[in-house]
Amino acid sequence: MLVVEKTVMGPVELTVRDLALMVDFYQRNIGLKLLPSAANTAVLAVGDRPLLILKENPQAKPAGRTTGLYHFAILLPSRAALAMHLRHLIQNGVSLEGAADHLVSEALYLADPEGNGIEIYRDRPEHQWPRANGQLSMASNPLDFTGLLAELGPHEAITPELPAGTILGHVHLRVSDLAAAEIFYRDILAMDLQLRFGHSAAFLSYHGYHHHIGINTWESLGRPPAPSGAQGLSQVAITVPDKQLWNRIEAAVKRENIPMVRTDSTLILSDPSGNALILTSP
Repeated sequence: MLVVEKTVMGPVELTVRDLALMVDFYQRNIGLKLLPSAANTAVLAVGDRPLLILKENPQAKPAGRTTGLYHFAILLPSRAALAMHLRHLIQNGVSLEGAADHLVSEALYLADPEGNGIEIYRDRPEHQWPRANGQLSMASNPLDFTGLLAELGPHEAITPELPAGTILGHVHLRVSDLAAAEIFYRDILAMDLQLRFGHSAAFLSYHGYHHHIGINTWESLGRPPAPSGAQGLSQVAITVPDKQLWNRIEAAVKRENIPMVRTDSTLILSDPSGNALILTSP
C-alpha cells in the first residue's frame, strides 16, 4: 500500500470571516459534504472523513505577508476523477490560478473566497515517478488539458461530489527559514527529504511518497507568523503512519525541548515558523 493511504493528512483547520459563504463554496464548487458541526464551525468531508474544518471569526483580520498556508491539496483517486472535477469547475465558472504536470502528478490550483490556496490533483502510479541518481524528479510542466478532458465522454454527466477514495494528500506551508523548517520536519517529525528546489522550497514525506509536507519561502522569507486569530491557517492534523516513527518523534521532541501539549495519543506543537500541528499516533 502506498504510504499516502496510511499517513492520514488533515483535517486542515482554517479561521474564516464568513462561514456561510465559505461552506457554500466548498460544497458547491469543491464537492465536500457538510457534517454535523458545532456553532460557528463547519466540518467538511468526503464520506465520513473530515478534510477541512472552518471556524468563524467575523472580526478576523487578513494575515498579510506571514507564514502559514500556501495550499492544502485534495488527492483524487484517478485521472478521470480529475477530469470530471475540471469540467465541474468550468461549468460553475470557477477560475483556476494555475495548473501543472508535476511528472508524479497532475494538478489544478485555485483559491477559496477568502484567499486560501487549494490544489486538486491526481497521482500517477508510483512506478511511473521519474528518478535521477536515486532522487525523485518533479517539475511544473504545462498541463495537458485536452488529454485530461478526453478521459470523459463528450456527453458524460458531471458528478459534482468528490468520489470515494478522495483524501487530503498533502499540505504546503509558507515558512520563514527553509533550512530551519527542513530540519524540523526531517529530524523532529522523522520525514524523509524527497526533493529540494534551490534555497526556497523542499518536499518531505513518510516512506517514499512524493510529499506529505511542502515548505517554501517564496512569499514568506524572514516573515513572522500570522497574529493570533487572523484569517487563514489555524492548524494541520497528521496521523503518523506507524508506531516506530511515532516513538522517534516523541523522543526527538523531548530531546530538543520543543514546546508541546501532550495527551496519550496526540502531540500539539508548532514548526519553527509558527505553523501549528496536531500529531496523532497510529
